Amino acid sequence: MIRKLLFYLCPFCICCLSGCGEKKESEAAVADLQLAAYHTDEFSIQSGMALFNTHCAGCHNFQQQEIGPNLSGITLEADKEWLSAFIRNPAGMIESGDGRATESFEKYGIYMPAFSFLEDEEMEQLLGFIHVFSKAEKRNTSNRTGGLLNPVPEKIPESGLTLVIEDAYLIPATADNPPLTRINKMEPQASRGSQRVFVSDLRGMLYRLERDSVFPYLDVGGRFPDFIDRPGLGTGFGSFAFHPAFEENGLLYTTHTESAGSALADFRMPDSVGTALQWVLSEWQTKNPHSDTFQGTQREVLRIDMHSAVHGVQEIKFNPNAKPGQPDYGLLYIGVGDGGTGQTDKNYLASSHEWVWGSVLRIDPLGTSSRNGKYGIPPDNPLVETPGALPEVWCRGFRNPHRFSWDTSGSGKMFISNIGQHSVEEINLGKAGADYGWPRREGTLLFDPAANTELVYPLPADDQGFTYPVAQYDHDEGNAVCGGYVYTRDDIPLLKGKYIFGDIPRGSLFFANLAEMQEGSQAPVFRFGLEYQGRPVKLVDLVPGQRVDLRLGLGPGRALYLFTKADGRIYRVNGCKKMQEAVTAP
Repeated sequence: MIRKLLFYLCPFCICCLSGCGEKKESEAAVADLQLAAYHTDEFSIQSGMALFNTHCAGCHNFQQQEIGPNLSGITLEADKEWLSAFIRNPAGMIESGDGRATESFEKYGIYMPAFSFLEDEEMEQLLGFIHVFSKAEKRNTSNRTGGLLNPVPEKIPESGLTLVIEDAYLIPATADNPPLTRINKMEPQASRGSQRVFVSDLRGMLYRLERDSVFPYLDVGGRFPDFIDRPGLGTGFGSFAFHPAFEENGLLYTTHTESAGSALADFRMPDSVGTALQWVLSEWQTKNPHSDTFQGTQREVLRIDMHSAVHGVQEIKFNPNAKPGQPDYGLLYIGVGDGGTGQTDKNYLASSHEWVWGSVLRIDPLGTSSRNGKYGIPPDNPLVETPGALPEVWCRGFRNPHRFSWDTSGSGKMFISNIGQHSVEEINLGKAGADYGWPRREGTLLFDPAANTELVYPLPADDQGFTYPVAQYDHDEGNAVCGGYVYTRDDIPLLKGKYIFGDIPRGSLFFANLAEMQEGSQAPVFRFGLEYQGRPVKLVDLVPGQRVDLRLGLGPGRALYLFTKADGRIYRVNGCKKMQEAVTAP
């Protein structure tokens, strides 16, 4: 990841920002005014963190004075324009007679280097990061110290491998203005000895892909009067899964969001906690499993309240390795995020077996033993005999279990990607009854909801009871992990046996070797290059704007595809090149 300091800001760096001059009458009032002035989106904050780690972290943090002063609360004490001007030219401001700058220089007697080379957007990102992190430290009620700005110091190495991609499909626009589409999941379904491929759009449509064409299959959003796909953030038509016996029973499962209070939820928020929306799991039964469009019936299976619009029910899936007669056959896995509660005073909702949030559920959609009688509880679920626990819970401790998949080449391993808060992205090995730590852990680090929630901390000496990721990276390499698949095909030998995944906003593509992804350790992660139309590219070069919104999907025979959510473009991975001049991964 990022080396901590290429050159130091001297002790004067921003010292005048943190306690020099008079404070405003009300820090809270200033905070409200400042919020609109600073960048606060995740991509800007993480870019600002990278700049801070490069230029500032050797002298400053947000918890205590080091070589330079503690920066906690500085953006509540000094004007943004003043901060920007001072960072660009501190000596000039001192020589001009600026009162705040002069007072600090008289106190410390040393100049800070000028950072005039920062572009305007870089300055916005740096100040946005300082603002968000300094505010968070003001809320550190546990007074915990030792927060880590660079929790995974090792940089992800280039692998020397380049994925070759080609255009495959273009999904129709579902809006006149960007984002033109919100495509979210792509997977095949076996049909009469071949495989049909389906793609979902969060705005409500499930498409069928055939040869080079795209056809509507089921308008999920149009079937529900309370369907919502705003404010974005993963809301809408979330996921789909065909029952492994679809050819015989015609059953398909989907998740979608509805307005709060649309119906009584099976998993309700406590009376003292507000509900922003509801996630609904539905079962659809088609009259003809081979038809080009869906015609049939729908029933509701379960409904979950969510405290906020974020971190909902992002994934549902059946284990493709399970065969008829085996315990896992026909059981549906459901990823339920924390609903945004993990970093708040409501974090208890995501840290107990008594609640559904922050967990992966495992149910029998054809059974009736649940409390609502609409699905069954598998008798081998790990918490069936635990008093007070939800028997649906298979494992827990997730902030946002965004995707999961199984290796089908023999190991049977289940991989669960978990999107982190502001520090670490995780690939976890799925295990019945495991607790992956959130909101007490983020990656292999401690997370404290009562401390600075923008940071993680070293693990305590008596650490126990949690299951840690088998691969991870921190936020100077990416912002939100995009879970993927183990490549099992023989057509591209360089990819076989690799778990291929990526980063959603930046579009970076990574892999870890399947054999090295073992419980109790973290496998090395390597970076792919990318080639498109005979030239090296980055996915950000192929999309409008700076956010890639990467997803990975499967086609016929588990062929690997990449797609970009906001423009509807789907790319087929049709090769992999080994660059001899690069350092290659094992």
